[in-house]
Amino acid sequence: MATYNEIKGDIIEVRTTDPTNPQVGEIWYNNTIGVLKGYTFTIDAWASGGNLATGRRFLAGAGIQTSALVFGGIGGATNATEEYDGTSWTGGGNLGTGRRALAGCGTQTEAAAFGGFSTTVTNVTEEYNGSAWTGGGNMATSRSYLAGCGTQTSALGFGGNTGTVNTNVTEEYDGTSWTGGGNMGTTRNSLAGAGTQTAGLAIGGNLPGVTAATEEYDGSAWTAGGSLNTGRSAPAGAGTQTAALGFGGYTTVKVANTEEYDGTSWTNKTNMAEAKSQLAGAGTQTSALGSGGFGSSTYSPSVEEYTGSFFTTATLTTS
Repeated sequence: MATYNEIKGDIIEVRTTDPTNPQVGEIWYNNTIGVLKGYTFTIDAWASGGNLATGRRFLAGAGIQTSALVFGGIGGATNATEEYDGTSWTGGGNLGTGRRALAGCGTQTEAAAFGGFSTTVTNVTEEYNGSAWTGGGNMATSRSYLAGCGTQTSALGFGGNTGTVNTNVTEEYDGTSWTGGGNMGTTRNSLAGAGTQTAGLAIGGNLPGVTAATEEYDGSAWTAGGSLNTGRSAPAGAGTQTAALGFGGYTTVKVANTEEYDGTSWTNKTNMAEAKSQLAGAGTQTSALGSGGFGSSTYSPSVEEYTGSFFTTATLTTS
């Protein structure tokens, strides 16, 4: 004769609190809050976010997925700043110097914008306080198509194009002035950045010709890291040196490829819904934001939100 468990299945454990170290597939009933829960593994995915008010490309980004900032670019007002709350964008204070192909870093309320192209390449730095931009210390090397990472008071700017040649120059910002850092091993422009001033990451770019090169910065020198699976120029980056995300860009066509970096090698993940290059990145490896760029429209307003793979406790019923 069949047992009760064979007919009805295993008995679900009743608990007053969630387990501290659940196993994947484990299910329990929390009778304190009257909810059936389980421990599961989520699969990485991109989802649509709120569109920018001003579609543009070659813009810069800062912040996290639910509190992001984009600024500059080409398409509409090149001094425009927008703030994201995880759902929609609102206008922020305009840059003092409108420009495209600039770099940025920091948070929504404490960001830095540097370099770029206005009527010519520029070395201008500006700092954002959550409502307005003010002038900071100028970079030593004027350039556009550069990458940045870090914070407003501890930023890193590297690579780019001086208007005549590509550069491997790296500069470090302390919130007041820029000083020279170690030169990159690969001279390039149109690259992406991630990480901090003392643990930075340079991703892809143009030599000319697209490159898959990745370099890691330790606060004084760059060393080669694992190469991207798909070499590309004008991608976006997010995260840290040991947990980074690289997405979008251009090979011979615009791409939607997304890759995760663990400090040693890159792993292919779920593609973006829209292939695009020249977009802005923000956030972390498991919670990133890709905004604007050159996609299905020349000056795209579209925004996508990335959720990486992770283990989580999920609610299976509400009562």
